[in-house]
Amino acid sequence: MTIRNLDKVLDPGPIALVCQGRVGDIQGVAALANITSGGFESRMWIVHPDNPAFGGQNALASIHDLPTAPGMAVLAVPRETLPERITELGEKGCRLAVVLTPGVKDVEGLTQRMLDAARPFTLRIVGPDTVGIIAPKAKLNAGVAQRMPRPGKLALLSQSAAVATTLIDWADEHEIGFSLIASMGELADVDMSDFLDLLSSDFDTRAVLMYLAHVKDARKFLSAARAAARMKPVIAIKAGRTARAAHASATHTGALAAEDAVMDAALRRAGVLRVKGMSEMFAAAETVARFRPLDRARLGIVTNGGGAGVMAVDRLMDGSGQLAELAPGTIAKLDEILPPSWSGSNPVDILGDAGPERYGAALEALAADRNVDVVMAINCPSALGDSAAIADAVAAKTRRSMIGRKPVLACWMGGADAREARRVLRRKEVATFSTPASAAAAVGHLTDWGRAQAALLRVPDRSVEEALRSSPARASEAVRGIFRKLAAEGRSMLTEPEAKSVVAAYGIPIPELREAADVEAVGVAAADLLSRHARVVVKFVSREILHKSDVGGVVLNIETARQAMEAARAIEERVAAAGEADRVGGYSVEPMIQRPGSHELILGLTLDRYFGPTIMFGSGGIDVEILRDTAVALPPLDASLASDLIGRTRVGRVLSGYRGRKPVDAAALQGALVALSHMAEDFPCLKALEINPLVTDETGVIALDAAIEIDPARVEETGPNPRLAIRPYPSEWRREYVLKGETYTFRPVRPADALLYPDFLANVSPEDIRMRFMSPRTSFPEEMALKMTQLDYDRDMAFVAIAPDGRMAGVSRMASDPSRKAAEYALLVRSDLAGRGLGRTLMTHLIEYARAQGYEKLDGIILSENHGMLRLVEKLGFRNRHDPEEAGVMVSKLEL
Repeated sequence: MTIRNLDKVLDPGPIALVCQGRVGDIQGVAALANITSGGFESRMWIVHPDNPAFGGQNALASIHDLPTAPGMAVLAVPRETLPERITELGEKGCRLAVVLTPGVKDVEGLTQRMLDAARPFTLRIVGPDTVGIIAPKAKLNAGVAQRMPRPGKLALLSQSAAVATTLIDWADEHEIGFSLIASMGELADVDMSDFLDLLSSDFDTRAVLMYLAHVKDARKFLSAARAAARMKPVIAIKAGRTARAAHASATHTGALAAEDAVMDAALRRAGVLRVKGMSEMFAAAETVARFRPLDRARLGIVTNGGGAGVMAVDRLMDGSGQLAELAPGTIAKLDEILPPSWSGSNPVDILGDAGPERYGAALEALAADRNVDVVMAINCPSALGDSAAIADAVAAKTRRSMIGRKPVLACWMGGADAREARRVLRRKEVATFSTPASAAAAVGHLTDWGRAQAALLRVPDRSVEEALRSSPARASEAVRGIFRKLAAEGRSMLTEPEAKSVVAAYGIPIPELREAADVEAVGVAAADLLSRHARVVVKFVSREILHKSDVGGVVLNIETARQAMEAARAIEERVAAAGEADRVGGYSVEPMIQRPGSHELILGLTLDRYFGPTIMFGSGGIDVEILRDTAVALPPLDASLASDLIGRTRVGRVLSGYRGRKPVDAAALQGALVALSHMAEDFPCLKALEINPLVTDETGVIALDAAIEIDPARVEETGPNPRLAIRPYPSEWRREYVLKGETYTFRPVRPADALLYPDFLANVSPEDIRMRFMSPRTSFPEEMALKMTQLDYDRDMAFVAIAPDGRMAGVSRMASDPSRKAAEYALLVRSDLAGRGLGRTLMTHLIEYARAQGYEKLDGIILSENHGMLRLVEKLGFRNRHDPEEAGVMVSKLEL
């Protein structure tokens, strides 16, 4: 359903307020007061079966008495009557209901009955238990929020009524306006994802603010958030940053991959900027909705109070900004224009008697410095300076809060005088803050947002990507055999040798390993291995005990077969003393891996209750839970995303080499993470996987220990794993076609294909470019190729045709509407390869895919003079007709 009928939220037309009952009357009175006092200019009817003069106004006795269909209905009625009221609204033609009624989820089956009543009419439901919808541009407060916010360019979506009303108060005090405020309520139908889809294309919304308590449908949410974040800034507060850790788990990974870390990873993957609190949310909105994202934010500060500058620097250092090192020429310039006692460095303290001229001159000097990316003006209350006049002077130096190409942030501290100064600054479109900390935090948001946007468009190194793209041949078949054996035995935990066999099948190196049933067999295995290795390790094998070191089940640095047998006996005694003798299932013997200068890491996979499989990376070894140096990401991963995950840990920063230590084999380490991603994609039965330690150095990686837990009941389920929050690369849609005697590979586009686009477009004639893009084009920005290849496969698709020489020959694509029922198609083929059947084959492949995914129609727009394309789609069953709204354009449609 997604945005179907949600347009009524922004432009409702006539509305109906339906009230009944004690609670309903209380809510109805508040809603009526809000609607009438807000200046709503369209028609409004009141429906109340028991009170013909509700709230002092005439009320209809029944929904059936409404003279026409309302665009929106606001319901405050007894919860048991909701299904009947929804049916009546649907029959009347209403398509959106905002349900204020609380307690619906407390009555078993009532929510579903309400949804069943709405379904035949595609009537959408916001709520129940919502404080309502506020559309300031339409002068509509359709609910029980206590005040009407001023109009603005920010949209607020909140899963908490209390947070929504608090944010409304906070924003009003700070003169911040909104394009929409939506309280989600119980999320029976319309959810955060639907509103994100709606607002992503809303011209009146410059940025979207979200308060998240939980995610209803992870895949839908990430798809919508990613799409919205490509269009405009999306900023989120997530409740529960310090909530309890993950449930007790058999692996370190389960204990370390707490839910908040997973949410952080999900928002990062979607390009959403996460903040910690309300003031920081609006500080972020003040900057990212106004300025372009920055790769770096070196800050230059002008202040009339040294302490305020220090506070800004302290907060800056806590975030991702940095203090600019002023160029010598800038210092010399400031020496000329400032009193001799100025601070002499950044922050530039221009002293408490500074007036408008001194502020303006200092700001211009900092903005001219090549070492400065962002300029901040701080003003502290002073009897020697007029705050409003200084604010006016600062604003006069800026144009839309910029000096040249550099953002300017203003922080005016203090009471009444400062409030008036901040009004002056806001009226002149200067980004304005009330504390140095909030202003400095905003600087970090510019780079955080820049990184989030860069992550959406990152292209993996092509050589690495080719090597990591697929799993070793027959890997999934071999692993499924291991899992089937476990399931047949009624087990869920793999032994260490079994777990190592699984990771080895997916290309992660493991030591040579021998299993031994008893002490004597340990001696035989050790003798064999010691003929090729200097030392060996003996471990006990258990189907139940995962962490062997906890019970003394590992002995290292063994040099002879006799020592190996003695080690096995000692392990047996220690395990027996721990009361676990019956849980020893034999022993394993393997070479002692000693790599001076190597690093011990942990790689893990676990299940999050909302986002499904998650991958963890960090510092490993026996101290992993004490060090807690880990980061989490959502699969599927490619080389670029794996590199990003590694870089978010402290250990990741030392793996590139330092103080004589060589950098590790980055491709091998990324490959190990991608291998875990492939396993998560291939096996829905995987509950947990851990490699600890994974030893890495410049020669590669090797897994010294591994643990895996599965769900035996799901062993026969095949991939792609439906529990993945992000749809993986649809490799099953790869085909090969022979055209004019040459074999072309048709496959879904990949991010690394951005590197193929320049050559491809260079071989498309200007005329074909004009036909495809419906206007002449002489250049294509790099960002365009990135966006064309970075797809959310859950809602969009592009198929590329790869010629025998590896070059791109053509591409067909479809962009879905949020309902996932209709999509717009496009096609482009290299001009020098025309006449080979590439266009027809690409379109046929696209149509086959659209049908398989359940789409109902494909639409396209074609220039009337593009006779070749019109003939092609007609042969494929499309109906072409003239566009009634645009001359020279044909609308092409295929019912699927």
